[in-house]
Amino acid sequence: MHTVLSIAQKCRFRDEGYLVLPGAVSRAQVTAARHAINHSLGEEGMNKDELPRMRSQTYCREIREDAAISDLANRSSVIPAVESLVGAGNVQTPGGGQIALRFPRAPGEDPGAPRGHLDGLGSGANGIDRGVYNRGFTSLAVVYLCDVPEPNMGNFTVWPGSHLFFAEHLRQNGHEILAEGMPQVELPQGPLQITGQRGDLVIAHHLLVHTAAPNTSSETRYAAIFRLRHKEVESVGLEAFTDLWREWPGVAELDGAPAQ
Repeated sequence: MHTVLSIAQKCRFRDEGYLVLPGAVSRAQVTAARHAINHSLGEEGMNKDELPRMRSQTYCREIREDAAISDLANRSSVIPAVESLVGAGNVQTPGGGQIALRFPRAPGEDPGAPRGHLDGLGSGANGIDRGVYNRGFTSLAVVYLCDVPEPNMGNFTVWPGSHLFFAEHLRQNGHEILAEGMPQVELPQGPLQITGQRGDLVIAHHLLVHTAAPNTSSETRYAAIFRLRHKEVESVGLEAFTDLWREWPGVAELDGAPAQ
């Protein structure tokens, strides 16, 4: 499957740090993934004590590497679209994905404002110890497995342009400050809750601030998240925190092209 992004799409990704591609994954693949997830929930259930870990890592851990999940990335437009940004053949094949569910809040509960984060900063609950940070992937690829037509439905939420802000912030202060947790700074733009349909793809830079919005609807939000790695992610390592486009030749080649 071949997906080539336009110059306008690449410029949008460069400037905003994310890109939405409608219909990147087929409805049949979405249905297969939903079937596998719902079967897991019904058979394996959820231990209440494990819910914080599940929210930050994955639900349905035992199926995250099943074909119904991995095919969402490996047999769709997801990898070709990301390779249009990071270079053909540069994305390592993911073995599995995060099953990201957001269940409805209690009726009438005040959802509050979304609170963003960067991945890889240790909280204890996310599988990384407090005081530890890493940079283990290049791009987020978020596949909606349900329709998310309105805000506050558990939407994948981004702070546009925050990747540019943080690259400069870390150049000035050193990426070592990430060991203290998420920096409390004022970002250039507020949160944007992404609406869409099942099968839509959101590509996001690893340095883009993001979160899942509260879900005040009556429906569970289903999504699969893949943390895609450039083949040189290990050798580049923490340098990518300040060398923003080191692993993104499809963006670097724009060479100052204006937004379109």
